[in-house]
Amino acid sequence: MMTTRAGRWTSRTWLLLGFAFLYLPIVALVVFSFTDSLVPNVWTGFSLRWYRRLMGDVAIREALFLSLKIAAATATGAIILGTLAALSLERLPWFKGRTLFSGMVSAPLVMPEVIVGLSLLLMLVSAQRLFGFPERGAVTIWLGHLLVGIAYATVVIGARLRDLNPQYEEAAQDLGARPLQVFFLVTLPLIAQSLVAAWLLTFTLSLDDVVMSAFLSGPGSTTLPLVIFSRARRGLDPTVNALAAIVIAGVAVFVVLSSYMIAARERRLYKEQQAASGNDAVRDIEPSAPSSTDAT
Repeated sequence: MMTTRAGRWTSRTWLLLGFAFLYLPIVALVVFSFTDSLVPNVWTGFSLRWYRRLMGDVAIREALFLSLKIAAATATGAIILGTLAALSLERLPWFKGRTLFSGMVSAPLVMPEVIVGLSLLLMLVSAQRLFGFPERGAVTIWLGHLLVGIAYATVVIGARLRDLNPQYEEAAQDLGARPLQVFFLVTLPLIAQSLVAAWLLTFTLSLDDVVMSAFLSGPGSTTLPLVIFSRARRGLDPTVNALAAIVIAGVAVFVVLSSYMIAARERRLYKEQQAASGNDAVRDIEPSAPSSTDAT
């Protein structure tokens, strides 16, 4: 009994230490965004001066908008191309060149990002010399982020397709549905949650990327991580803390809302399943009405 209690307290202690290690730095960053000091980690009193200064910081504002646009475009393109790649790998398992295609799709996951960024830079510079396009900027950053995002999206969506029962799609085909109808009416709704997960994952990776953006950025196309990194080399001020606090608040609100919507959807589906099973049970046990011959 004492051993079980001691093990329970030990596991709880380690759990609390793990949460503290993960979240205390975030809490400290938010707290110090309200300091009046010029030093980011020194508290001299409550103030909103850094939030007011952030609103007037044109460089950070433009970099944030550019990062959000690139991240949204990257996530959208990644789930489209990742879905096609996952369908090819999971629903067409014997096509010629499948092994090579699978290795090329997953290569960005295991290859150092410095190597990927450098190789893309050399390729895009050569393409610009030959064709005059694309110039280094938002488009080249998007292409680099898309290359990595496709790999992550393919893994996430492919895992869901492997767990998906193919009998649903086969039943739809037996009922006369065409392949496109099967995909949009059966497969797509069943993998919708994996699409959302892949979109959020690739959006976060793109928004947070430094190495690839440093290789592929050009004049007037500096993303937010690059701005923060360049300022960190000269010495940060609490303006970055204020920016991080706003981003954390936005992410927290989005996570809470999405969790609530997913939970509400699951409760609704559970109630519908319970109602359907209850109706089936009533029909099974309901006796048939006696005929006049049986009554006689």
